[in-house]
Amino acid sequence: MAHRKFRARVLTPEGEVFAGDVEMISTRTATGVVGILARHQPLLAILEPTELRLYRTESEIERFAQAEGYLQVAEGEALILVEEAHRPADLDRAELEERLREARERYEQAAEGSEEQRRAERSVQRLQAFLEVVTA
Repeated sequence: MAHRKFRARVLTPEGEVFAGDVEMISTRTATGVVGILARHQPLLAILEPTELRLYRTESEIERFAQAEGYLQVAEGEALILVEEAHRPADLDRAELEERLREARERYEQAAEGSEEQRRAERSVQRLQAFLEVVTA
C-alpha cells in the first residue's frame, strides 16, 4: 500500500547527501527508534548513530550510516542534520575495524570521566553503528 510522500533532506557539515520525497524515515533518537510518516506532528529529536533508512517506496530504500545529529519535522518536511552520513557501499569494513580498535584504545587510556574519554566513547559508538550498517 502506497503512503503519502513528504520531503526529506539529509545534511552534513560537508553538504547535502540526500534530498527527495519519501514515504517514511526510520532512525534512532536518544529515546528510541522512530518512524516518520507524512503529516507527522512537529518534532525535534537528538539522533544517535545508527542506520538511517529513507523509504522512497516500500521496496526502494536509501540506506546511510548515520552519526550523531538532530531530526526536525515541521511543516510537512523532515530535516536530518548529522555529523556524518555515508552510503554503506562507500564504507570500508577493514578501515572501520581499525578505527574502532584505535578508538577503544583511546577510551581505555583516557582519564576516567574526562572529555577525552567521552569523545572516545562517542567514536566507539559511531564506529560500531557504522560497522553494523556495513555488515547488514
